[in-house]
Amino acid sequence: MNRFTPGNAVDLLRGGAEFFPALIDAVASARREVWLETYIFADDDAGRAVSAALGEAVKRGVTVRVLVDGWGARHYLTPSLERRLVDLGVVLLKYRPEVAPWQFRSHRLRRLHRKIAHVDGRVGFVGGINVIDDMNTPGHKPPRVDYAVRVRGPVVASIVQTMARVWALCELVQFSTSEVKLFPDTVHIERAGAQTAKFTIRDNLRHRRDIEMAYLAAIRVARREILIANAYFFPGIRFRRALIAAAQRGVQVTLLLQARVEYRLLHYASRALYGQLLAGGVAIEEYHRSFLHAKVAVIDNRWATVGSSNIDPYSLLMSREANLFVRGPEFAGQLRRELLQMIQTGARRVGPQHWAARSPVTKALSWAAYGIVRVAMGFLGYGGNEWWRGRRKRRGAFLNTRSRF
Repeated sequence: MNRFTPGNAVDLLRGGAEFFPALIDAVASARREVWLETYIFADDDAGRAVSAALGEAVKRGVTVRVLVDGWGARHYLTPSLERRLVDLGVVLLKYRPEVAPWQFRSHRLRRLHRKIAHVDGRVGFVGGINVIDDMNTPGHKPPRVDYAVRVRGPVVASIVQTMARVWALCELVQFSTSEVKLFPDTVHIERAGAQTAKFTIRDNLRHRRDIEMAYLAAIRVARREILIANAYFFPGIRFRRALIAAAQRGVQVTLLLQARVEYRLLHYASRALYGQLLAGGVAIEEYHRSFLHAKVAVIDNRWATVGSSNIDPYSLLMSREANLFVRGPEFAGQLRRELLQMIQTGARRVGPQHWAARSPVTKALSWAAYGIVRVAMGFLGYGGNEWWRGRRKRRGAFLNTRSRF
C-alpha cells in the first residue's frame, strides 16, 4: 500500500463539476460492484444525482455498498435520503454512529474523513470531495475549491483492499454478520497507463503516520519548489522545521491557505504559526475568492498528491484519511498549473512586515486559539511531545482494538 507502482492512468478532477459526472459515468458502467466511502453524503442536487446512479446500478444486479461517517451522516444525511438509498437497494453502513454529546469519549473524534470509491476494481477515485454540492456552503457564491483523481491500473488494488477491510471492521464492531472478508485477497489489476503512483492511508493502527511521512520524505529531498494547498494547515514541529529547512537551502516554499473563516478556532490557531514560517523564508498566499477545501501538493514538478488529509492534528493524528501520491512531470505539472492559476487570480500574499504589524487584539486571538487547540489535543491524549516538540510520545503496548478502530 505504500509502494509506488507503475502502469497507472491518473486524471485530475477539478471540483464537483468534474468529479460527480466522472463518478456517475463509472457507476453507470458497473457490472458487479460499487463501493463508496465519504465523510458527507448530503441531501442536495449532488447527493440526489449520485443516489439515483447508485439505484440504477442496483437495478442491473450490481452490489452497491456505501459507507458514511457517523458524524457527517448526523449533520448531512437526512432521514429521507437515507430511506431512499435503502429503498433503492443500496447497502448503507455508518462508521462510528455513536456521536451523542452526553456520552463523549475522545476516541469518537476518530472519524472516517477519507473520500474514496471504486467500481468493479477497475476504476478508483481518491480525493477531498464529499458527496455535496460545491455551492453548499452558506455565505459564498463562487464554488468551493477541491480536487479528486480518477485512477486506473495496479494502484486500484490497494483501494479495493482497504475499502473491504474497513467495511468488514465496521460490521464486526457493530456486531453484524459480514459477507466481506476482514483480510481480503490480493487483487491483480492490469496496467492502464504510464504513470507511477501509490495509494496511502492513515489509520490508528499500522498506518498512523504514513501520509505525514510521505510528505516529509518529499519535502526533505526537494531542490527547487514546494507548493502546498491546504484547507486547514496546523502542522506539528517536525513538519514546520522541514519546510523551513527547505526554504533555507534555497527551495521556493509556498503555502496556499484559506483566507475565509470557516472554523474560527482552527483558523486563528493556524495563524499563530505564520510568524515562524514567514521568518523562515516560507511564502504564504491566502486564497480569498471562495472556500478552499483542497488537500494537494506539488514538489519539484515531479511529485504530487491529492487526497483527503489536511495538515492538522485532526487529519494527521485522529481520522482515517487517504491520499494518492503520483510521481512524474505530466500529472505534477498539471496540478502545479492549477495552483499557480489560483494564486494569480484569487490569492493575496501575506507579507512578513504586514504580519508583524498586526494589532495586539489580532495577535492575542491567534495565540489564545493556538493555546486552546494545544491544550485540547493534550487533554484528549493526541500528539503529545511528538506533535508539539518533535519527540515521539511513548504509549502503553496494550491497544483497545475497538476504540482505535
